[in-house]
Amino acid sequence: MPDVSVVIPTFRRAGLLKEAIQSALLQEGVETEVIVVDDSPEGSAREVVEGFADPRVTYTRCEPPSRGRPALVRNAGWPKAQGRFVHFLDDDDRVAAGFYRAAVQAFLANPDRGVVFGRIEPFADQEAPTMAGEREFFVDAARRARLAARVPSKLWMVANLLFRRTVLVNSACMIRKACIPTLEGYRVDIPLNEDVDFFCRGIRAFGFVFLDQVVVHYRIIPDSLMHGQRDKAKIIDSYQLMYERYRRAHGALELLALKLLARTVMRAS
Repeated sequence: MPDVSVVIPTFRRAGLLKEAIQSALLQEGVETEVIVVDDSPEGSAREVVEGFADPRVTYTRCEPPSRGRPALVRNAGWPKAQGRFVHFLDDDDRVAAGFYRAAVQAFLANPDRGVVFGRIEPFADQEAPTMAGEREFFVDAARRARLAARVPSKLWMVANLLFRRTVLVNSACMIRKACIPTLEGYRVDIPLNEDVDFFCRGIRAFGFVFLDQVVVHYRIIPDSLMHGQRDKAKIIDSYQLMYERYRRAHGALELLALKLLARTVMRAS
C-alpha cells in the first residue's frame, strides 16, 4: 500500500503534466502512487500516462468533463486513492525534493493533525518583471504561516485563510485521506479559491503542521487561475459562499471574531 496518493487533475497540458508526474515519482523515502484525472473530452493525457509504463501511475477520466471546475476533477480522483495521505498536485507544478518524506514524518509525529503544508517557491519558464512581486508574496506567506504555527489555536490560521491573502496553494498541502470524506471533498459550487476553502475547512476540523521548507515549485503562467486574468466578481462570490457556510457551521460570533482578529491584531504581525 502506498504512503502517498498523488491526485493530478489535468487539461491539455501534456508537457507540464509529464514534469509534474516525474517530480512526484522522484520523491525518496516513501511509497507513492500517481492518479492522473483527465478533464479533456478527447483524453489527451492518456498518452502521457502510458508513456511512463510505470504501474505506480494510473489514468482515469472525469466523466462528464467538468468544463473548467477543478473541484469536480479532484473529487473524481481522491476516492481512488490507496494511500494514507493525499497530495492534490496541480498539473503545472512540481513537487520539491523531500516534501513527501517530511510530510509523512510530520503526520506520524502528530497523529491528531489532518493537514501538512509548507513553503512555496514560485518560478516561471521565462523570467518576467512580475516575478519579484510573486517571490515577495510567498515570502510573506511563509512568514505568516510560521507565526500561525506558533499560536496554540488553529483559528489563527483559519482567520488568515478567510480574511487575508492566502498563505498556501493547493499543491503545497497534503491531507490525511481519512479526513476527506468528513469534509465531503472540494465544494463544487465555489467558483474560485475552492482549494483555500477545502484546506481552511480541513485545518479548522483537524489542525495542521507547517513545514518550514520548500515543498512545491509553483509555476507562474499567464493562464493560471490564481495569477491570470481573474474574475473579481467570482472571487467575491466565492468568499461570500465561504463566509455563509462558515457562519452556518460555526456561528456568526466566531466568524465575526476571526474577521476582527484579521483586521486588527494580525495586521500588526
